[in-house]
Amino acid sequence: MRLNKRMAELNMCSRREADEWIAKGWVKVNGQIAEMGVKVTPADRIQIDRAATGHQANQVTILLNKPLGWVSGQAEDGHEPAIKLVQPQNRWVDDNARFFFHGSQLKSLVPAGRLDIDSTGLLVLTQDGRVARQLIGEDSVMEKEYLVRVAYTGTTNPAAATSAAATYAGLPSRNQNAQLVRIDDDDPVTSDVQSVFPPAMLARLRHGLSLDGQALKPAKVSWQNPEQLRFVLTEGKKRQIRRMCELVGLKVVGLKRVRVGNVMLGNLPLGQWRYLAPHEKF
Repeated sequence: MRLNKRMAELNMCSRREADEWIAKGWVKVNGQIAEMGVKVTPADRIQIDRAATGHQANQVTILLNKPLGWVSGQAEDGHEPAIKLVQPQNRWVDDNARFFFHGSQLKSLVPAGRLDIDSTGLLVLTQDGRVARQLIGEDSVMEKEYLVRVAYTGTTNPAAATSAAATYAGLPSRNQNAQLVRIDDDDPVTSDVQSVFPPAMLARLRHGLSLDGQALKPAKVSWQNPEQLRFVLTEGKKRQIRRMCELVGLKVVGLKRVRVGNVMLGNLPLGQWRYLAPHEKF
C-alpha cells in the first residue's frame, strides 16, 4: 500500500501529515529517505525524524461545549463556526492542562466530527491527525453519548407502525394496538413521554432502522428520565438521532453530546473550552 496510508494505519499520523513529512524528508523506509507515492509492505521498517515527532508533540486537541446556533465547521447561512469561541477569554478557568494558548494553535484546528447547529455539548477540535482518524476515520467505532429530550407525536402510519412494532416485539399485531397511540402533531406529549412511548419502538431505535438506504448499526438507547433518552452511537450520519426519532414518532426538543469515547463533557461550561490533557485518551 502507499506509504501515507500505511503510516495512518499504524497511527503515526494522518495521511495529509504523512505527505507533508515525506515532502520534507522526515520519513525513512528501511533506512532510506522516502519519496512521495512510494509503496510499502507490512514488513518494511518506517522511521520518522525527530523534527516530525517534535511537530506532533506541539499539536493540541481542544474540547468545547458548543452552544446552540454555532456550526461545527465552516460558517454557513450567517452562523459562526465554533472555532471562533476558542479564544483566551473563553478558556475554562478550571482547565488544569499545562498548555499556554497561542494563535498558532488555531492553524489546522478542525472539528473531529459534527454537532448540529441546534445541538449542544462536546465538540472535539484537533490539530492531530491521529485523533481525527481515531474519532472519525472510516474504520472508527468510537462511542459517542447523547442526552436527548423528546416529545411524542405518535405514528404517522398507525397500521404500518403496528405491524412493525409486532415484528420487533415478537408478538402478534393485536397485542400491540393498545400501545400505539395516534397523537396530533400539533399537540405532542411532552411530559412523562416514557409512559406512552411503545416499548417496541424503543427496540427499533436500538436496532432495526435504516437511513439513506442503509441499515444503522446497533445503538444503545435507554430512558434517562421520563422525558429524556440516552443514546450511545458508534456512527455519525447527518442528523442521525433526529431522523431516527422521527421514524418512531418522536420529536427531538433538545440534544446534548456528553461523551466521546472515554472523554466526558463533565462540568465544562457552555461556550467555554479546555485542552485535552496529556493523560486523557479517547
